[in-house]
Amino acid sequence: MKHRIMIVEDDLAISDMVHESLAKEGYEVIVAYDGEEALQLFDSQRIDLILLDLMLPKMAGMECLKVIRAKSMVPILIMSAKGEDVDKALGLGFGADDYLSKPFSLIELKARVQAILRRQIHYTSAKYSGAADREEIIKVGDLVIDLNSYSVRKADKELNLTAKEFNILKLFMAKPNHVYTKSHLYQRVWQEEYYGDENVINVHIRRLREKIEDNPSAPKYIKTVWGIGYKLGEV
Repeated sequence: MKHRIMIVEDDLAISDMVHESLAKEGYEVIVAYDGEEALQLFDSQRIDLILLDLMLPKMAGMECLKVIRAKSMVPILIMSAKGEDVDKALGLGFGADDYLSKPFSLIELKARVQAILRRQIHYTSAKYSGAADREEIIKVGDLVIDLNSYSVRKADKELNLTAKEFNILKLFMAKPNHVYTKSHLYQRVWQEEYYGDENVINVHIRRLREKIEDNPSAPKYIKTVWGIGYKLGEV
């Protein structure tokens, strides 16, 4: 089955260029030209990946992102000319999987698309294969992570983590007190070379803390090791 990608972009030249490039790679591609149309298409079709512009008519891209995230964890790649760090943080904070600033090369876009879909396939197959023949549960404090069902609970309450958040937490919980540099985290979780974009790591750590910590401002699980990276602290 072909992956179906939805492009949400009101610039016809850009949408046509991206559409043609991805179609040549064998993807099934559909296009929405505003946020409202994107939501209608999303509710009526299977979508495997969304390429989302921020500056859209009728409904802003960020609002569209929030609506989709409230009901689905479909991978979302933001592509926008608004490339300031604050917009990256905002977009990723709302649950985007990656961010590509305009202008971008089609080679880079296709590489990002391939990487996101590859990670999604790995996450989905691991979550639903049922191939594990032994229980794999790690407990740290009130946190319980089940590696077979890809679920996380805190004090008997199930937490809704994204694939990246789960993999970051799994890495920490499997090796408490081990300090991971940002480069190591990125290579292990994103499975790509790290080029120094600390903002991506920082935003995902912040979002994970918001979900697992009683007080994200004074975390007891994920500790910052200043100048180096992060570790899972003693609880």
